[in-house]
Amino acid sequence: MAYTKLIIEKQENICTVKINNPEALNALNSTILKELDATFAEIKEDNSIDVVILTGEGRSFVAGADISQMCEMNAIEGKAFGELGASVFRKIELLDKVVIAAVNGFALGGGCELAMACDIRVASVKAKFGQPEVGLGITPGFSGTQRLARVVGIGKAKELIYTADVIVAEEAYRIGLVNKVVAPEVLMDECMAMAKKIASKAPLAVRYAKEAINRGIETDIDTGISIEADLFGLCFSTEDQKEGMQAFLGKRNADFKKR
Repeated sequence: MAYTKLIIEKQENICTVKINNPEALNALNSTILKELDATFAEIKEDNSIDVVILTGEGRSFVAGADISQMCEMNAIEGKAFGELGASVFRKIELLDKVVIAAVNGFALGGGCELAMACDIRVASVKAKFGQPEVGLGITPGFSGTQRLARVVGIGKAKELIYTADVIVAEEAYRIGLVNKVVAPEVLMDECMAMAKKIASKAPLAVRYAKEAINRGIETDIDTGISIEADLFGLCFSTEDQKEGMQAFLGKRNADFKKR
């Protein structure tokens, strides 16, 4: 489909998705959420893509949900809007490809929630993170109350949500909200280098590893270990496992075929 608020670029097996609404600091409205939903559905079906980089145009990743759209909503409309955002972010989280958030600026409210739905977060030193919703009379609505606690721990999540504090990139790194902080001018280069490194590994193995982590973190450790065992065993049914191990023994680079 044609997108009005997204810029999609492909470089071999890496896809970059850029939210393009800089006049509103890339605030998430229904149009952007529906376009994200559609593009990630397309990415899921595109077997040539192994890694996705998600970022924002201009000086913001996503500054939040669109307050101008939300301000007149009633309870039913607010719930529906929250469910839309949450379902799109869950689709991104469960995508069978790695998603890297390149956080170039504000990642507030829905922007922080969107970044947390990604597998890995790389931030510019200019990035700022926060869940400021209670200052607007609402709670985080795109799964922020659930993911933030899982990422940084329940105590720190409660502090950030209750106070509506906005933190800088270095503090986000210190508490484990981001994986890496880099200079603004090298942000996309760093993300692309990481994407290429991931894409050079056995794609099926990376996919199964993501599934094991995502499913296992939601359950007790014994069930998680069982999930891992199943997926570990499944690797041995793939041609890529044979190629990877034979390449290692033969001291050559593996040529993975996603089979």
